[in-house]
Amino acid sequence: MSDPIRTVTTVVIGAGQSGLAMSRCLTQRSIDHVVLERGDVAHTWRTERWDSLRLLTPNWQSRLPDFSYTGDDPDGYRTMPEVVDFFASYAKTIAAPVQTGTTVTSVRHDGEQFLIRTDVGEWRCRTVVLASGACNIACVPAFVNRVPQAIANITAQEYRNPGQLAEGGVLVVGASASGTQIAYEIQRSGHQVILSVGEHIRAPRMYRGKDLEWWMDVAGILDQRFDEVDDIRRARKVPSLQLAGTPDRSTLDLNALTAIGVRLVGRLAGITNDGKAQFAGSLRNMCALSDLKMGRLLDLIDEWATNNDFACSVAPSERLPATRVAGAPPLGMDLRRGEIKTIVWATGYRPDYSWLELPVFDRKGIVRHHGGIVDYPGVYLMGAPFLRRRKSALIDGVGDDARDLSNHLVLALADNEATKRTYPAPA
Repeated sequence: MSDPIRTVTTVVIGAGQSGLAMSRCLTQRSIDHVVLERGDVAHTWRTERWDSLRLLTPNWQSRLPDFSYTGDDPDGYRTMPEVVDFFASYAKTIAAPVQTGTTVTSVRHDGEQFLIRTDVGEWRCRTVVLASGACNIACVPAFVNRVPQAIANITAQEYRNPGQLAEGGVLVVGASASGTQIAYEIQRSGHQVILSVGEHIRAPRMYRGKDLEWWMDVAGILDQRFDEVDDIRRARKVPSLQLAGTPDRSTLDLNALTAIGVRLVGRLAGITNDGKAQFAGSLRNMCALSDLKMGRLLDLIDEWATNNDFACSVAPSERLPATRVAGAPPLGMDLRRGEIKTIVWATGYRPDYSWLELPVFDRKGIVRHHGGIVDYPGVYLMGAPFLRRRKSALIDGVGDDARDLSNHLVLALADNEATKRTYPAPA
């Protein structure tokens, strides 16, 4: 006998920081809801991060609705087990109605309500919150199938520690936060690492005696809204800062990597049918542009410090030396020679909405939305980069987004015209 279809006002899909923050805001607004999670609370943090990873943001910046850090190390950076414990404690504290071990297989609309199918039953609801995360599937270029069979391919999502790698050289593709940290760890373990560098943003961990995140927080940079930028599509594609949450609060940039022996090459442009890697000749320009972006960010911080009487109470302004680039970085490499035994693809992620059967995607497969309000009545998005604010993808950013979107959701439910309008016919 099949399970009965259960009815609730709102279904939240995903029990990470975004889903839990939205759950808290819905509870505060007396909206009955359920949070469906394929694994346990914070599933992605538990299963898809490397062993030594720490948060890029300091502990004090882990602020969720009615919940924040209360320990004795506010300026430290959490390990992954500590992150999982933090979210598990939050879910318990707010009594979030999470149904774990529940994989959503389909989200449709029947003309009256949404029908949510899962591997353990079905739900009907009036509104849906997509909080399943922006980093479900690792993005790997199509030419990965031209990598010689003798070379192992793993993604940053699959990487755990250097012990899983074969003896020999490692090519790390991607130089944002994940790529630089993985390259650093692998090089220090005894492998020779070659880092393929594309677009990236260099940043000092500490600036004028304060954590860079502290400056970005107090100066309001992280609070910049999606409707205050000229090109939000471009802003949502900006790489993560080259930051690492280390106990010594050191800066991890390309200079730190080359200082321990990592070799730099340009962006991996392709691999030929006979296994030859082709690197772009733009490495020097990429690094110069990254230095320029860093300088603009620090100039903005300096301006804020001066205008708000902070300049005299913090350390003097300073700049890191320019990124060092070898005179003639190689433009190619024959992967069949045996120098490289493993390629680690730190080339980003994309969300998985294969179960979303609604006409909400643009021609590139991206969910159409305006600050998290999806282009389909009753559907909301959480956790995407620069969703409503520059900090939307941070733990510290989901609370403000959840408050805004839950307010909109409540008003939409109260508006008879909005809740009774004719929906697009299901496909």
